Amino acid sequence: MLGVVAAALGGPEVLQVTELPEPEAGPGQVVVRIRAVCVHPADVAATTGEIPLGPDVPPFSPGWDIAGEVTSVGPGPAELEVGDRVAGMIPWYTTRGVPGGYAEFVAADTDWLVRLPDALDFVSAATVPLNAQTAHQGLSLVSLAMLPAGSSILITGASGGVGGFATQLAVRGGYRVLAQAAHDDERWVRELGAHEVVPRSADLSTVGPVAAVFDAVPLGEAAAAAVEDRGVVVVTRPTPGFVPARGVRQELQLIRLDRELLAELVGQVATGELRTRVADTMPLTEAADAHRRVLAGGLRGKIVLTAG
Repeated sequence: MLGVVAAALGGPEVLQVTELPEPEAGPGQVVVRIRAVCVHPADVAATTGEIPLGPDVPPFSPGWDIAGEVTSVGPGPAELEVGDRVAGMIPWYTTRGVPGGYAEFVAADTDWLVRLPDALDFVSAATVPLNAQTAHQGLSLVSLAMLPAGSSILITGASGGVGGFATQLAVRGGYRVLAQAAHDDERWVRELGAHEVVPRSADLSTVGPVAAVFDAVPLGEAAAAAVEDRGVVVVTRPTPGFVPARGVRQELQLIRLDRELLAELVGQVATGELRTRVADTMPLTEAADAHRRVLAGGLRGKIVLTAG
């Protein structure tokens, strides 16, 4: 089968299309024929060495979010069957790319996967797991701050994958949402339900003050300037240099796979309760070019690699 591996750490040029052994399903696993795999900034960060990988890698395969069809089932009791359409998240924080999703077939634990509703296509489904779960779990940290209904929350990066889901979920959660949009992407953010759209160029110290910030970019100190005294800032990756002041605290949200939550979120995208968007699809063999486009920025939606 074809797969894409990072043979070394570096830029997109380290990604190589190569022949890999076809995987076999072990106990509690299925083999998934990959129809779509999302390209995330985290995939780019892994290849450039921004994500610690351990002493035995590279080589490794990027790819967290997959969608496809079950082609074989491992020995023992099985929750999934051959032919099932599935979507899921490879917990890359533990697999470190062995396996990763940039391949034609992947042996996946059944706990990583949920059945895909017929109403949802593979490409759209592949944009959901990492982004939507991160948004939901990050907003749970905001909820733990015991904010009263109607409290204002600022979401940075609302044009992006995590920020877009966070905007929708926060509106549904009863917050008054101020959403920061990328240039010329204000319409999309308004369509997600934001009560107020904040330009990307805005000085966030002049916004609010808000009870909480979901800093999906993250911006760090610049985002914290918008929060009220003793407010909370949720970030999606560490922000060096953050200095607590005015009683403001920072909460770090790192993704954790929650199969029940994933099934719920995938179902909500299938019914149209939640929206996602795809900037472009590209063949798996063009993964290096996809990484170049992510690095260049300016995308409106996710790039999804397709196979099969």
